Amino acid sequence: MTAPAATGPDPDLRRDLDRIADATARAGEFDTSDPERDRRGRTADATTPDRVRRLRVACLDRHAEEIYDRLTDGRSTRPRLAELVAAAAGAFPALVPPADPAESRADRADREIDQGIFLRGVLRSPGAGGHLLMSMLQPTERALRLLPGFRRTGLVRTTSVELERRDGVAHLTMCRDDCLNAEDNLQVDDMETAVDLALLDPAVQVAVVRGGTMTHSRHRGRRVFSSGINLKALHAGKISLVDFLLRRELGYISKLVRGVLVDRDDDWRSATVEKPWIAAVDAFAIGGGCQLLPAFDHVIAGADAYLSLPAAQEGIIPGVSNLRLGRVAGARLARQAVLGGRRIRAAEPDARLLIDEVVEPAEIDAAVDRAAHALRAPAVVPNRRMLNLAEEPLEAFRVYVAEFALQQALRLHAADVTDKAARFSGAASASPATGPLRTEPVGRPERSSGTTREPGGMR
Repeated sequence: MTAPAATGPDPDLRRDLDRIADATARAGEFDTSDPERDRRGRTADATTPDRVRRLRVACLDRHAEEIYDRLTDGRSTRPRLAELVAAAAGAFPALVPPADPAESRADRADREIDQGIFLRGVLRSPGAGGHLLMSMLQPTERALRLLPGFRRTGLVRTTSVELERRDGVAHLTMCRDDCLNAEDNLQVDDMETAVDLALLDPAVQVAVVRGGTMTHSRHRGRRVFSSGINLKALHAGKISLVDFLLRRELGYISKLVRGVLVDRDDDWRSATVEKPWIAAVDAFAIGGGCQLLPAFDHVIAGADAYLSLPAAQEGIIPGVSNLRLGRVAGARLARQAVLGGRRIRAAEPDARLLIDEVVEPAEIDAAVDRAAHALRAPAVVPNRRMLNLAEEPLEAFRVYVAEFALQQALRLHAADVTDKAARFSGAASASPATGPLRTEPVGRPERSSGTTREPGGMR
């Protein structure tokens, strides 16, 4: 992305940045682990990390628009989250400390909390936040690279996802059988790539998301939708705030709702390309898998499936579910699921608040075909656009994710979350959320038998 303009910030911003830098230096000199030093060193104006963060919040409250405009060359560029944070660390290190390859777990926690403060400040600003949300609807470079091959062959495989176009329907199959489709940075990257391809291919009219067939001993030969966040990856430090928790919500899930941002001759009709989305739930949709369902236009589940959203038990915030779940299922059920960890079985009446069709497992394929046929009607896309606009205006989404950026950063590194992830990770046998991670070398795409295959990984 373009570097910030050469002209310096206004004097008020410069003064605030200098104050933060000075407070940061003094906070580093204050050893809170030494009680004697605490008694000797603390004065009425002593600086602690909390004081530094208050200064950062105040600076962003006053100057978020100017800071964002400098980082985006007057909003003439559209950086994604990771690019924006990296640019901010280079241009405004007092606000966003740069990453250190040798940082400790505690240092990483501090850095990601500061990133959460920065992104909350940007997203709280209507102008800057709205621009960033729309920027995150752009197709990824990886998807644009794979698009010609997908349009030609109708098939793309990555480590986490297989995308196949059949008779105008894009079938997106999550295939992390090593961990029952538990999500991590890799899966989020692969999912966004596949969502982009389905939206960008003009031959696709409707898209379906479904879990693939598993090889796990407890679920061998069965399809599984999703087992939520990969706690083993979380314990290993492979779940990041920007590239997973925020990119997931502002990237592919937001694209399920709002479409992909494109530059085309008829963009006066709509800035984005949208398509109807179907979810087919086999076995279970736990945690992040359940979070996805309110973003779909039609949800089908097997009669033996169940849903759960054990966010309070895991210790984190379940994405945008706290915004969406009450709307679609009611406040009481939302609290029972999020705060109480209630498991909702597809066959019980309350499940119909989250699921459109419950069928026998053997009938899911036929139900998907029927739904895909119905959602091809020409008026479906404009009507889903108006429904989503009424139910979740971009402004409401912006206000929610602004606060989510900080609160999730705090929860991600909370002691209870770290302890729970460590306990799950140390389990002798893989559970649905803790299967061992499979790694593949990142390399050049391989093409064979009309298939485009690219190893997974962050791009």
